[in-house]
Amino acid sequence: MRKIIESTFVSLDGIIDDTRPSTASRAEPQHWGHPYWDEDHGRYAGTLMADADAMLLGRVTYEGFAEAWSGREGEDAAHMNNLPKYVASRTLTEATAWNATLLKGDVAEEVAQLKEQPGKNILKWGTGELDRTLVEHGLIDEFHFWYFPVIVGAGKHLFEGAGFDTTHLKLADVNRFESGIVVHVYVPK
Repeated sequence: MRKIIESTFVSLDGIIDDTRPSTASRAEPQHWGHPYWDEDHGRYAGTLMADADAMLLGRVTYEGFAEAWSGREGEDAAHMNNLPKYVASRTLTEATAWNATLLKGDVAEEVAQLKEQPGKNILKWGTGELDRTLVEHGLIDEFHFWYFPVIVGAGKHLFEGAGFDTTHLKLADVNRFESGIVVHVYVPK
């Protein structure tokens, strides 16, 4: 069975993104995280990508990643752009750009079916509304929370508004980078 691996950047104060106009772009991970993207960061992200043969994305992450990656060149960009992407959205009517397929119908059922197919891991970048469904149905096999040594001060917090019940996890691994990033890997208990 394939595993769903969720990978999310988190500031020390729990910020994952900018979704409020008052925080402007300072809460976007590409702004506060960029100074820490080094060889360790690249190696770890590369390993996650190499161990996956598909991506699962919510609409917001899909649209942001498609814009950021579709015009890039090089080996990493080619791998990212060529991976099949499965997109969960209540507002999109189609997601055919950037090698994507829109999940239609019951997302939990469709994701469970994807996990049953032969293949490598399914990588899910970002934490948002899709997580409510995935956590409620026990579909995430590993969480990789990348804690960056930065306090953002405002923005959307990790799992803010997710609305699922208390979920206990087990710490499976810790990876420390010279830059100060610490990746905590958690699995369901």
